[in-house]
Amino acid sequence: VIKVSRRFFIKRRYNEIMDLQSFEQIVAEAIDALPAEFQEQLENIDIIIEDWPAPAILLKMGLSHPAQLLGLYQGIPQTRRTHRYGLVMPDKITLYQKPIELRGHTFAQIRATVTHVLRHEIAHHFGISDDRLKELGAY
Repeated sequence: VIKVSRRFFIKRRYNEIMDLQSFEQIVAEAIDALPAEFQEQLENIDIIIEDWPAPAILLKMGLSHPAQLLGLYQGIPQTRRTHRYGLVMPDKITLYQKPIELRGHTFAQIRATVTHVLRHEIAHHFGISDDRLKELGAY
């Protein structure tokens, strides 16, 4: 039996408007602010920071402008993992820095948006759909 260990780190790609360290710090703080019971359940997941979503991602999501997408979860939600789940690439949460920055005019607004988007994408990791998030008032 191979146990998939908890994998969790922040990667960075492309250039930034906001200082890279500041944005990464906001993301790290949002992760640290998660309740312990959620942090403990994050398994085999990477959190990636990119400037903008790629055109192929926008097409797949049915979006016409890159500023429309703030974050994206890609992977196998925990609710769909079976006993055969193992030796797989980590799930990925991508946070798109520039669209997030466009939504906030202050550091505090950017922080709030990062926290909201990160929690939203983590909800998908736990198997919660957009429809269910709407029912729960998370939008």
